Amino acid sequence: MSTQGIYNYRKVDDRDITGGQPLEEHLQAAAQEDFKSVINLAPSSESKLSDEAGLVQSLGMTYFYIPVDWSNPTEQDFEAFESAMTQRPEGKTLIHCMANYRVTAFYSLYALKNRGWSAEQAENFRMSIWAGSDYGQWEAFISEMTAKITG
Repeated sequence: MSTQGIYNYRKVDDRDITGGQPLEEHLQAAAQEDFKSVINLAPSSESKLSDEAGLVQSLGMTYFYIPVDWSNPTEQDFEAFESAMTQRPEGKTLIHCMANYRVTAFYSLYALKNRGWSAEQAENFRMSIWAGSDYGQWEAFISEMTAKITG
């Protein structure tokens, strides 16, 4: 098994991949593929793993846990994500939530602010998962954060 089998897997570049909830086997594969960190944006109540933090750490990777409430994403959540992206060790990072919605939203905003992505690049990345969806609270959050980032 490889990390490419993670639900809604997306490879951003040689350092970052995003996806939905990984299985234990996916996390083991991440360690074998030389990933250094895992960032989880899903609340533990949604996880299929009983102790994801312990598993990730036992595999030698750094674990960041930012439980983003699906019904109420906040600027503080985004700031915590941005902080984790800054604090993570050098090397590859697996960033996940339950279905890669939270992550593609946050990553697109992060890349717009910190990686020089254009608004179009950020939107295209997000829409690879979000196309056809209608989540008003998220659309409002993304619009508000995009306006703050782009001025």
